[in-house]
Amino acid sequence: MNELTDRGKAFHAAIAGFIGNKLKKAPRGEDGNYAAASKTECEAWLFNAVKNIGNASVATHPIRITHSSIKGATSIYAEPSQLTPREELGTHSVAGEFSTDFAIGNSPQVPACQLLQQRGPDGASLASWLAAGDSDLAAALDSSAGDDGFIAETLAKALKPENGAISSGLAKQVYWLAGDEPQDNSHYHLLQPMFSSTLEDALHGPISRATDAYFNARGTQKKRATYADHATYPGIVRRNIGGANPQNVSPLNSVRHGNNYLLSSLPPPAWKPRGGVNLLKIDSVFDEKRGALNGFGGMRELLRTLADFLKQSPDPTMETRTRRETIEQAVGAELAMFGVAIHGNYAAGWTRDDTCSLPLCEQLWLDPDRTELPERHDPQHPHWQELDREFNDAYERGDWADEVAGRFGRWVNQQLRNRSDKLIALGEAEMRHFARQAILDVAWPIPLQRRAKAGVA
Repeated sequence: MNELTDRGKAFHAAIAGFIGNKLKKAPRGEDGNYAAASKTECEAWLFNAVKNIGNASVATHPIRITHSSIKGATSIYAEPSQLTPREELGTHSVAGEFSTDFAIGNSPQVPACQLLQQRGPDGASLASWLAAGDSDLAAALDSSAGDDGFIAETLAKALKPENGAISSGLAKQVYWLAGDEPQDNSHYHLLQPMFSSTLEDALHGPISRATDAYFNARGTQKKRATYADHATYPGIVRRNIGGANPQNVSPLNSVRHGNNYLLSSLPPPAWKPRGGVNLLKIDSVFDEKRGALNGFGGMRELLRTLADFLKQSPDPTMETRTRRETIEQAVGAELAMFGVAIHGNYAAGWTRDDTCSLPLCEQLWLDPDRTELPERHDPQHPHWQELDREFNDAYERGDWADEVAGRFGRWVNQQLRNRSDKLIALGEAEMRHFARQAILDVAWPIPLQRRAKAGVA
């Protein structure tokens, strides 16, 4: 057997380290990994894994993730870079080195597939190097198992995608009418939605790190939540695939412990300024009964989250402060989005309507483009020109933003009081804090517009 190159030795070390962790070989190092497996242990483990690999094949969309009881149906392997780019998020969105999964029929096939998913000394997976016919990796496998190419050749067969197209009644098929005759079966095209394990793996790491606290805090129907960071990934669902045996579905699903995240696919909050809330017939958007803000977007849920968190009287630690500020910033961002929604749905100058009874500061906030319109000159309404000048002068002074902030702070404070008697002690300092979060710390569009306008001159 030929002597291994330095690169081959690095591959051998990676293989022995992986097997050592699988065997949980003592002692365990400070990095949490177990000791590397010996040559005898590597040989026994590799031959056993290869013996059980059977007809496993590389896949990005394993069919058993759609339904774990599917047998004999075809999975799909599609490299992200070879897919047609689209605006929607999909497998094509995964950039650079991507994780491959495997189509398997039973859990004994998993160990060998997981070995192929390990990263080598170059950072790429062993599967990618084996598919490229890397001689150093093949030699490392030979050295680890004491064979003459059998291990490398057998593992390489698993890197060939499945051929053909065999479906299953459990594959959630959809028959799409592609012709003109719905009575004719030949006019239908069969669609088979497939779950992208490769895309899920790219999303899983960052989402799982950000949402562990979210799910622990959100609680269950029986256990009321204490707090939650709804701002990071709102409306997320964690779906377990494979139940107590995620390894029966696919190797990557086993690595994820069966946890797969579903991001919210709901449409944006419906905003109907004329068909629903009419801003021309209310005294303030912060009105307790007829105000438009409480029902906008995720405002109500965010306020409930903030109230639930504050009711617990959390210890005054940096973690408490960080979580509180995160939720407060989300509340302020929702207020900013409310202003953006009004700007986009109402024509400039809508506050000139005689039925608009909003306070001047709210008019300036929600109708800033009115300042770009020419002043009105109407002999029958001589006061219109004066009103337009007063509006423009007030906008240029800019103190309306602080007034809106104060109104918002008092409104938030009242919303919290309405949700809990324990929060009734919040005072003026709290209101100023909420106002500062909404106006100063959030990407607030109106002051930016005001500064831009002044800079043009």
